[in-house]
Amino acid sequence: MEIRTCDDTQNIELPLQLRISFRKVIEVFQKYAGNDLKEHPFHQSAKLILKEVEKHPELINGFSDFSLLEKNKKTVSLLLNILFPEALTHNEIKAATIPFSFISFKFTERFKNILQNAGDDYILKVRNFEDDMMYIISCTLILATVYDHPVDLKRPFFFDIPDKKLGITKHYRVAFNGDFMDIIPTEKAPKITKDDIKLLLDNFDNIDIWKEKFPPNSYVFEGFGIMNLFDVTSDETLTAIRTNLLQKDDGSIVEKLVTNLREFYAIKDLKVGFSVFDVSNIETEPPRVKKAESILIEEGTSITCNDFFCDYIISKLFKKGEDVVISDIDNYGENSEKNQFYQRLKEINVGSIILIPIKTSNNKDLVLLEIASPRAYELNSVNKQKLKDIIPVFEAAAERNSEEFLNILEATIQEFYTSIHPSVKWKFYKAAENYQIALHSKEEDAKIEQIVFENVYPLYGQIDVKGSSIARNQAIKEDLIEQLSLAIKVLNEACKTESLPIYRELIFRVNEYLSEVEVGLKAGDEIGILDFLKKDIYPVFNHIKEINAALNELVKNYTNSLDEHLQVVYKKRKSYEESVTKLNDKLAKFLDQKQEEAQNMFPHYFERYKTDGVEYNMYIGQALTQQKKFDDLYLYNLRLWQLKTMCEMENLANTTRETLTHDLKVASLILVHSNALAIKFRMDEKQFDVDGAYNIRYEIIKKRIDKAHIKNSNERLTVPGKIAIVYSQDKDATEYYKYIKYLQSKNLLGQVEELEIEDLQGVSGLKALRVEVIYHEAFTEKKTITIDQLLQEFEQ
Repeated sequence: MEIRTCDDTQNIELPLQLRISFRKVIEVFQKYAGNDLKEHPFHQSAKLILKEVEKHPELINGFSDFSLLEKNKKTVSLLLNILFPEALTHNEIKAATIPFSFISFKFTERFKNILQNAGDDYILKVRNFEDDMMYIISCTLILATVYDHPVDLKRPFFFDIPDKKLGITKHYRVAFNGDFMDIIPTEKAPKITKDDIKLLLDNFDNIDIWKEKFPPNSYVFEGFGIMNLFDVTSDETLTAIRTNLLQKDDGSIVEKLVTNLREFYAIKDLKVGFSVFDVSNIETEPPRVKKAESILIEEGTSITCNDFFCDYIISKLFKKGEDVVISDIDNYGENSEKNQFYQRLKEINVGSIILIPIKTSNNKDLVLLEIASPRAYELNSVNKQKLKDIIPVFEAAAERNSEEFLNILEATIQEFYTSIHPSVKWKFYKAAENYQIALHSKEEDAKIEQIVFENVYPLYGQIDVKGSSIARNQAIKEDLIEQLSLAIKVLNEACKTESLPIYRELIFRVNEYLSEVEVGLKAGDEIGILDFLKKDIYPVFNHIKEINAALNELVKNYTNSLDEHLQVVYKKRKSYEESVTKLNDKLAKFLDQKQEEAQNMFPHYFERYKTDGVEYNMYIGQALTQQKKFDDLYLYNLRLWQLKTMCEMENLANTTRETLTHDLKVASLILVHSNALAIKFRMDEKQFDVDGAYNIRYEIIKKRIDKAHIKNSNERLTVPGKIAIVYSQDKDATEYYKYIKYLQSKNLLGQVEELEIEDLQGVSGLKALRVEVIYHEAFTEKKTITIDQLLQEFEQ
């Protein structure tokens, strides 16, 4: 029987005195040796083993001199054979162990082979297990066993064990069985009270408090434990690949992926590369390499059938988007007349290769993932299937990188070519022209002039989805409850088949998370739960699905319920976000179409934003145009157009509700500002903003008004089914009453309320007209009237 110790842990301070004892396993033999089981096949062998044990009473009474383990190893090995069946020794990775000492013995043959392949210098040691953490974990073990107060500090323990033959490191998750141990307090052990426990729970990082309540060597650990190791190299590799791909590339992404995929395939000299091709014009131009960290192609190389790939590979990769597997490069060379691609593979000593094309959603980029081995048939169409779980991560990373690159391009455009509304472009052209003239004239300190429009009238409106934050949180909550419930179902069924303590412990933890979610979500809850599932539950699921077909089907059902890319239950959230997006798109498209009509009336500045709803700014005045003379009549027309358009958008939103999976209600608001102000283009922010300290009040009102309440009440100003028209001067109310009465005559608006608004921070004296919207069945964009029709009828 082999015994392994870890020199690094010999002098570690613990609250436990460690005594090795085999009393509990000896009691099993005593049971079989009793007269009640005379006919049992184990009866005689149990008696013989007990006879041998009687020669070594320390095995029952326990001992702290670990050298006695070596002295009695034959008898110990004989005792433990019942826990280490010969039939499983080449399958299980198992050993007996003394917790916290890292003394291990009675290894299965498979475990011995793993340690032998690790090399003579390898020390069996848990990953990231600090001394203070070991002390605290042993204290929580005492709290659970002696004081019946479990503390959830359990976390997965891992061994990272090198495999010298394969040249990689494998990762093993540890499951510990404590059925053969006891913890006994000594006279030195202080009595732990409920207040002590509360103090400890609030001071995890204060090791001195833990040592005060649990002094060193104040309890006795008696017995031994069993540790089972599960190979989770694939899961760890998948997690590492996912992490590396989703992190921002620091220039070492390929190096990291090489390490990950070598562990994944257990090929120590595996080669990995990638190339990004421009395939936006593949029908007329050959794919062009945009970026490459490739084992095949140099950056800037144009790929055509004649000078590199053969027609078959070009068709498969770039046109059909299908994987290519070449398991024997020499066979490929014979069939391709040893083309340039074959020659390159031989040059870099590739014997087999997998090529995987990943196309981005914009259909402009194709990422070619290259995985190669120096030996023929080491990569093939069979083991390519292992990549099925990884490819979605590569696709998500490729999509994200493509979006990030587009964002960079967009940022570049915004920096140098800011998107400018057509109504004011003339001003920018004029400023740019004056600047170029000044440069050409060699004027000193030539500067581009500020873009300011004086004496313009602002119009602001918004149509907002009510309760969006609450609804979104509820959707997240329901998705998490479903995912956790599915996980519990799998673990419960596994318990019925294989009664392992680890299942019950995991069920307990999942139930705790489930209870917390049902009470309500807090910041960070979702990330914490998903991290727990990935690290603690999924490695166990990989074991569970190997037990039998029924459990395998349960795990499959769980996996199939997850979103392919996000790896979470994404049903309620997806449904909600799709509803919001559909509603937003409809409203935004409608408003943009109506704006084109309004611009024909009089050119004005317009900008629109999508949030959980739509909001927009408009400015009108003589300063904004050189083509037409401004009159206040145009301002009044635009205000009437705005109110009529808001009525139509309310109706559109109400009709769209019927087609949405979530019943979304909207509330509308118009802010009236009767005084002209100035707007200025902010060079640093690349956008227009009001100019001048007095005019800042208008921006403050815009930001705060939609959350305002009616004065002396808790009722919100904005409510579904009504449009709130906010104003500060009575003449504005008089003007809008005319528009309201006209739209009432058109059966677009109903009853009106006159309201006072609570004082806002820095703003007081605001009032509002809140008018009911009359909804029409089956409202469509075609049922609206044009601005010309509106003005013609209003003037009559």
